[in-house]
Amino acid sequence: MDNQKKAIGVFDSGVGGLTVVREIMKQLPKEDIIYFGDTARVPYGTKSKDTIIKFSIENVRFLLKFDVKVIVVACNTASSISLPSLRFHFNVPIIGVIRPGAREAVRVTKNKRVGVIGTKTTIASRAYEDEIKYHDKTIRIMSKACPLFVPLAEEGWIRKKITREIAKTYLTPIKKQKVDTLILGCTHYPLLKGVIKQIMGDGINLVDSAHQTAREVSRLFLEKGLLNTSAGRPRYEFYVSDEPENFINIGKKFLGKSLKHVERVKEDV
Repeated sequence: MDNQKKAIGVFDSGVGGLTVVREIMKQLPKEDIIYFGDTARVPYGTKSKDTIIKFSIENVRFLLKFDVKVIVVACNTASSISLPSLRFHFNVPIIGVIRPGAREAVRVTKNKRVGVIGTKTTIASRAYEDEIKYHDKTIRIMSKACPLFVPLAEEGWIRKKITREIAKTYLTPIKKQKVDTLILGCTHYPLLKGVIKQIMGDGINLVDSAHQTAREVSRLFLEKGLLNTSAGRPRYEFYVSDEPENFINIGKKFLGKSLKHVERVKEDV
């Protein structure tokens, strides 16, 4: 098959990576997308490093069955832990969500004070700090794990009072450090942009890693001549490792529209 017409492969531990898919659909509307959500083994954030690497390798092998032209690791936890191993084992281009978000934060910060919020595993990995420091060692970084943001996003409790109170508890210490840029270091967090911005104030630059990752895919395709220029309608397929009903119901909030062509993978990925 012509490389331009091959699909984009995307994987996540569950539904959060659909925010990345949503951005890819917006920025690359002609591209076919194959998505795998490892819903039987979610969350990855509580797993060991070796287990996360093992799962990520298995996920890539599954997506390569579709002869995809690029793999997008739409999971901050997997991106922070498994990218070196994935790039060692596979020749296909592999894009994670850490580097695009970190680069954008370096670009937009004016006072060189950057906040990072994410899951406990992502924050503990210091992946965002390392990437930011690689580009600019003078930037001060304030990191905070916000684990309750994930279930709040999945429940759709975007405007609840309790969500605002939890966000205030998490974000006030970062706000006191006078950061002018905040990285949303989890693919669930874009759903909570409104309340996060409300707590942090109008002067904050919110860096959406999902948006920046889609831009990174666009840049790669332009550079390598991989853009799909065909006139046909794009093909979107979604695969999960557990029963799809919950994925379909929650996924609608993340994708912004109903999910079609969702299939459970019957065999081990």
